[in-house]
Amino acid sequence: MGDVTGPGPVRKASAGNRWVGWREATERALYGPDGFYTAGTGGPAGHFRTSVHASALFAGAVAELARRVDDALGRPPELTVVDLGAGRGELALRLLTELSGLGPRLRVVAVERAPRPRGLDPRVEWTGTPPSGVTGLLFANEWLDNVPVEVAEVDRDGTVRLVLVDQRGRERLGGPLPRAELDWLARWWPLREPRARAEVGGPRDEAWAAAVATLRGGLAVAVDYAHRREARPPWGTLTGFREGRQVPPVPDGGCDLTAHVALDACAAAVPGGEWVLTTQRAALRALGVDGSRPPLALASTDPVGYVRALAAAGEAAELTEPDGLGGFGWLLHGVGVPVPLSG
Repeated sequence: MGDVTGPGPVRKASAGNRWVGWREATERALYGPDGFYTAGTGGPAGHFRTSVHASALFAGAVAELARRVDDALGRPPELTVVDLGAGRGELALRLLTELSGLGPRLRVVAVERAPRPRGLDPRVEWTGTPPSGVTGLLFANEWLDNVPVEVAEVDRDGTVRLVLVDQRGRERLGGPLPRAELDWLARWWPLREPRARAEVGGPRDEAWAAAVATLRGGLAVAVDYAHRREARPPWGTLTGFREGRQVPPVPDGGCDLTAHVALDACAAAVPGGEWVLTTQRAALRALGVDGSRPPLALASTDPVGYVRALAAAGEAAELTEPDGLGGFGWLLHGVGVPVPLSG
């Protein structure tokens, strides 16, 4: 996380200055006509750093996972890799290279609500919704945290109320939360103390279940900021990112709006199949990403190789740092195949 700054200039992502729930405000600010993800402002990489941007080792690990899925499926005639929440297609492009050995069997699909970037390799399919009935790997890196949700807060009398927000990021409490949202909170994020807050994750559960359902067979993976029921943050996690800095969440279209994901609730929303909930550190290590330094003896026998191995170790260490990217949650759902993290 970077320095916390002020809200900055207000853009025109919201019409007027109405008080609305955070779900509506976020939808408009991120995905409206002048939204953060749809207005062509250069993409997420200009505002925050993901594992994809941190190191090519991440794409290599995703490719290794795709190869394991391919083997588990018996090497089908077509293996589809879906990059869900593709940004500007950075991961999809790297996977074309990493998985070139699959030849014409490989199909790479980038799913993003923004327009197709200019100059993107024509071999990458670009679509606004996940394709259905595919066989292969669906990989959603930092996608669920941008699925808009409501924010709830307990008032002085103990009533759980909807948090309303205006275009400038000012908040006030609205009416009592509807029954469906209250039921979700009771199961997944109980709120008891006055001023306690939570993001109501039902829409993310539904989005993840729908994403997994697009697979005929294979593996679906969600990677995101996450927390579990036994360790929910008492004041919620909604925040913003603008030009590399963490900022207050303002639904003006000029910053990313993100909140951590209750991945355990998402897991429970998918009927059947095998699933695993782990950390990025554990998952990447199982896929061969190791932050260990190369032996010093290599420096004398192969100086160039030593420098390269040292750089790779540094990148691997960043990807697996427990208090950083390595602390991200990985939710893996097998559809007709076991989760291939071991071996």
